[in-house]
Amino acid sequence: MKLAESMAAITELAGKLTEPVRLMEVCGTHTMSAFRSGLRSLLPAEVSLLSGPGCPVCVTPNRYLDTALAIAGLADVQICTFGDMMRVPGSSDSLERLRARGGNIKVVYSPLDALAAARRQPQRRVVFLGVGFETTAPTVGWTIQQAAAENIANYSVLCAHKTMPQAMAALLDDPSLRVDGFLCPGHVSIITGSRIYDFICRDYRRPCVVAGFEPADMAEAVLMLLRQLSEARAEVEIQYRRAVEPTGNQAARKLLDDVFEPADSEWRGIGIIPGSGLAVRPKYQQHDAARVFAAIAVPAAVEHQGCRCGEVLRGAVPPTACPLFARTCTPSAPVGACMVSSEGTCAAYYRYAAAR
Repeated sequence: MKLAESMAAITELAGKLTEPVRLMEVCGTHTMSAFRSGLRSLLPAEVSLLSGPGCPVCVTPNRYLDTALAIAGLADVQICTFGDMMRVPGSSDSLERLRARGGNIKVVYSPLDALAAARRQPQRRVVFLGVGFETTAPTVGWTIQQAAAENIANYSVLCAHKTMPQAMAALLDDPSLRVDGFLCPGHVSIITGSRIYDFICRDYRRPCVVAGFEPADMAEAVLMLLRQLSEARAEVEIQYRRAVEPTGNQAARKLLDDVFEPADSEWRGIGIIPGSGLAVRPKYQQHDAARVFAAIAVPAAVEHQGCRCGEVLRGAVPPTACPLFARTCTPSAPVGACMVSSEGTCAAYYRYAAAR
């Protein structure tokens, strides 16, 4: 459906609503697309988009970053990471600052690059920072399988992979928040399929639509959610039909099940969500950095005073409600993780909304 057609239908449906509707996109790419395209400003006043915990870098807690920094401080270790983790502040430091002081930290474009670094340097322990949702986890899992098959004993992953449905449920369990429907992440759903959201519709009576990332995709998904709400339905629908199937990618799901097992996981701003993380299975423990470096001392994590990233990630407040936003916290000098990542809500607000 064309963008103009969707917007006209949204406006018509919105005029029939008995109360305002709050829809949440739980994907950082959706957040950035909605701001960049101006979609939020096109929606009628009765329909609002909330940004949720869909930025993997943003929801990674300080405890994980502090652990990565402690490991990076060891003499015989090389840390490999995606670039968006470099500037995320831990409790008192960042990977970028540590590298400037001589830390052996390498930015890679794929976990396969980290595995290759381990092959080239058998005398050095290479640790990849495994951060992300089900989209990136299969490739990371493959490197663990391959390291085990090739007996590359010096390669390990510090795993912080998370799964989205449990976080969506945690938000709905929060009595202080109101979410009427979800735009579900397209990238994640390519791997997992759409059926993972069935329980959100069944148990919470909230409609879900898996959406693509173009403005026309998102507008059509909003329209599909409004239609469900107007008809008192709560179902999982797929707008992103050109890429997503109900059952997902079976090969990727099999790989994930082989390498990882569900685990409780900490989310910035939300806390511990049972079963929302992926932990490396014991049979691959030689490649699990959490076990390899279990004896390393990590100071207690400290949050940055005044930063409201956690509330932003829950959709409780907009970035502009944070006293640090666009003042002491900017993309060039970030205080909170939401200002660092290209998928962060604060970064999107700063770049596209603050100037309007």
